[in-house]
Amino acid sequence: MTTTDTGERNGRREGRGRGRRAALPPADYIAPPVLDPLTGLVVRHRDRDGHTRDYDFATLPAPEPLQRSVAVLFAARTHGWGSHKTSEGCFRYLRAFATFASQRARPPGDLDELSAAAVKAWWEQQKHTSGGREVFRSVASLLRDDPRLQTGPVFEELARRVPDLPSKVESYAPAEFDRIRLEARRVFRAALLRIEENAHHLEAWHRGAFAPGTPGWALGEGLDLIALTGDIPRYQRGEVKIRYRHAVGGRSAEMTWKRLFLDRMEATALGVLLMAEFGWNLSVINVMPTPKAAADSGPDGRPTFRIPVRKYKGGRSETESATDSGADSPGRLITQALQATRFARALAHNLTPGSDRLLAWRAHCPQRVIENPARRTAVGPIRLGLNDEDAAGWKKRTGTGSPFQRGRRTVVVDRGEPSQHTLDTHERRYVLPDRRVQRQAAPVVAAGAAAALEHARKTVSLAARLSQERGPGHQETATADCSSTEQGPAPLPDGGCGASYLACLGCESARIHPDHHPRLVHLHQALANARSVLPAPVWDRDWSDAHARLEDLRGKVGAGAWDRARHRITAADREIVADLLSGDLNP
Repeated sequence: MTTTDTGERNGRREGRGRGRRAALPPADYIAPPVLDPLTGLVVRHRDRDGHTRDYDFATLPAPEPLQRSVAVLFAARTHGWGSHKTSEGCFRYLRAFATFASQRARPPGDLDELSAAAVKAWWEQQKHTSGGREVFRSVASLLRDDPRLQTGPVFEELARRVPDLPSKVESYAPAEFDRIRLEARRVFRAALLRIEENAHHLEAWHRGAFAPGTPGWALGEGLDLIALTGDIPRYQRGEVKIRYRHAVGGRSAEMTWKRLFLDRMEATALGVLLMAEFGWNLSVINVMPTPKAAADSGPDGRPTFRIPVRKYKGGRSETESATDSGADSPGRLITQALQATRFARALAHNLTPGSDRLLAWRAHCPQRVIENPARRTAVGPIRLGLNDEDAAGWKKRTGTGSPFQRGRRTVVVDRGEPSQHTLDTHERRYVLPDRRVQRQAAPVVAAGAAAALEHARKTVSLAARLSQERGPGHQETATADCSSTEQGPAPLPDGGCGASYLACLGCESARIHPDHHPRLVHLHQALANARSVLPAPVWDRDWSDAHARLEDLRGKVGAGAWDRARHRITAADREIVADLLSGDLNP
């Protein structure tokens, strides 16, 4: 019998198929409203784990009509937010916007009184830092959902392009990262050996290897109580009861509950090792459930673990595999993680059936309130998962710097391939901005940066202007209205224009008003469908420019107006788009 089996006996089994099948709500069940119907000012956000948080918009420094307007916009967005971190950030950004607006010479009473000059002044205030740009980008996106702000000068200011500032986060040099990994390995290995040693003793006690009344038997009984309750029996002042005092050797954590449980820093060290081995970030490690070994371990008997990986942003899930094929294999770390956390996971499951996270550890101060239960959950004395405080504690205690943000960046950059993100994100957010990579591969990075700059200069954007209604004397085309053919891309001697109607989107003489939106929405979808069936060079040559301009238009129009236009597509719109794509409408 292996030591892993020890924690699965006598009521502490990890078991298979934990939890219960969720019951369906009654037929007449009505979900509670997100926006408080009585006040219209309190929004309740429920994250993907079922935790709720209320946001009171009456606390914003703004007139009540404006408070109600942004509360409505905020409530509509909460359905797509799986984390309280997102809603907290958005509410904080709205407070910053409301504070700025309230300090204007003529503060707006509601969103329809917001001026383009005020939005521009706010941008000038926010543009100097990455955080400020994120505030502007987030709030501007939210405000564009208001029907009153989807056209006109205010919309143009809200729809401005907000590029990122150069990143200041730098990956670790190899020697620095090796020190972090070695420190994490030292801390976790010492904890694993301690837990394994005591687990062997507890297993022997269960087998009856010690005679009653002997020190070995007393220690075994104490370990059994620690596994069942999370601690040794104590008097009110914290002293270990006399019956177990000599058996365990004292009252400290090392002599009592740490015999079978990781503490906070040891659990963080395990998280650092998982990050270094697999490239997972803290949000993924934090919510990771217990990996399960495949039923068929293969002819060599080495277990292969199925590891559920859930991306915290967006809630995407996937499964990775790791085989325990030796001391330095990724699967060996999973085996060791299961061994080190088995007693904590079993105790959490006994206290709250269905509790299931790989990172389970025992708190020094179980009575301390959990500030962010979505990141770190309390089950009795056991804590499930990690949060930013744990990472900060590791940084302070070891002096090795931020282990997760810079550490994961280091792993991703050094591996040279994406990890839980797209290739574009890998290159744009991790490789190209990283200063260490730039120093080590200056010629290659310089060439890549030059190519990226050239591409950015050639980025296709919408040149047609947005208007609220058709102008007098404007001539209707298949995609827009034309105010003047003289400034068109292909003027003809007779005064007409010989360009394709798709080129109207790139012409400054073109005007797009809401009547065009349904047809352009359908054209955008048709081009996206064509991309999935055409060879990439063909699609890039014939359709990429038009698609890019429609993407730009969608961002300027706003998600709300774009979706509403989708429901107004007519048979005539479909016929015109079909003729455009077939070439029948080209000059």
